Amino acid sequence: MRIARNLEEGFFEYREEVRDEVKRIIDDVRQNGDEALKRYTSRFDGVSLKDLRVDFKIEETEIGEIKAIKTSIDNVKKFAEKQLEHFKNIDYEIAPGVFTGQRVIPIERVGIYVPGGRYPLVSTLIMCAVPAKVAGVGEIVICTPPSYRGTVHPVILAVVGLIGVHEVYAVGGAQAIAAMAYGTETIKKVDKIVGPGNRYINLAKKEVFGAVGIDFIAGPTEILIIADETSNPEIIAADLLAQAEHDVDALPILVTNSTELAERVQKEVKSRVEKLQTKDVAGKTMEKNGVIVLVDSLEDAVTIANRRAPEHLELQVKEPGKYVDKIKNYGTLFIGKLAAVALGDYSSGLNHTLPTNTGARYTGGLSVKDFLKLQTALRVTEKGIKEIGPVAKTLAKIEGLDGHARSIEVRIKKEGDGGTSI
Repeated sequence: MRIARNLEEGFFEYREEVRDEVKRIIDDVRQNGDEALKRYTSRFDGVSLKDLRVDFKIEETEIGEIKAIKTSIDNVKKFAEKQLEHFKNIDYEIAPGVFTGQRVIPIERVGIYVPGGRYPLVSTLIMCAVPAKVAGVGEIVICTPPSYRGTVHPVILAVVGLIGVHEVYAVGGAQAIAAMAYGTETIKKVDKIVGPGNRYINLAKKEVFGAVGIDFIAGPTEILIIADETSNPEIIAADLLAQAEHDVDALPILVTNSTELAERVQKEVKSRVEKLQTKDVAGKTMEKNGVIVLVDSLEDAVTIANRRAPEHLELQVKEPGKYVDKIKNYGTLFIGKLAAVALGDYSSGLNHTLPTNTGARYTGGLSVKDFLKLQTALRVTEKGIKEIGPVAKTLAKIEGLDGHARSIEVRIKKEGDGGTSI
């Protein structure tokens, strides 16, 4: 992990990638459906699938695991329900005789991508599926690679049953995104796709956007810690390594105004990484991407954080309250030394599906809102058309749209002729 005083401009820029290979996979799935999915599963996962859909039920797991899973589900559900309280139907008379409205309606069919790997990513499933259930989504579909003995991990299937997901398919990669976006003989297309993934998943989501909705591009994980001389180097090193162990493209960053802290954290990282079971990945990540940025003041650190817009932002300083309102761009803010990112990942109730790659400049993390449509409506009386009709007519004429203006005129009741029925 290196120490630096200056950052290259590219550090703050969105990173774009070429997606030709992903586009070929998507086109293949659109043309060849299930056959293409099975072919790519054999090629990329080494699994020959007879059936894409997986029958599921709650499997037997250790009691401790089930208890922890249920607690996580419950906390995510409670937070999503609290969020839902802020999305209400509206019927508002904005002017005399002009009734405006909003209806809050759940999306009908949502696809969730759950990445594969050696271990089941239970938390990703919880974070994506529970808010969808709370929002009232009618059909929830899971696609995940058959990376556990040629099928889906039983713990994933247990969580699917606990949450109440409707369909599970043993399909991963860009081909899974294509299948959910456009449909195949077995997989019915969805209305929106959510969930994190590797670069191929992200590129595929970008490619299909428009045909379906997507949440955002959630790529390799990021952590940026703002710390001062009062911070605990052991905690900081542990948190940097916790994100570094995800994959070698993760981005662990410390920004501090203390040279002494920087050097202590650097030493602590070297010491702690050797004790991790994931040291091969975490070590490479820290060597490749880990950086400690020295600044003159914490105000400079805040400026860097706002420009970089990290996925996870930790504020480990003596008086964090002084800086909370100054920090604008982040996926989730973790305030104080006890607020570990891992708590946000698993048990706090907050959603850990968060924007990366500077995406926090324009969006927040996944929430119940991502599964809702806020649809508007208008009802106008004869009094109302006289109130706002002339305004619309004037603006239409300013813009040179005579047809628009005439569509207002035909509705305005003319004095003495009985007018037009509303």
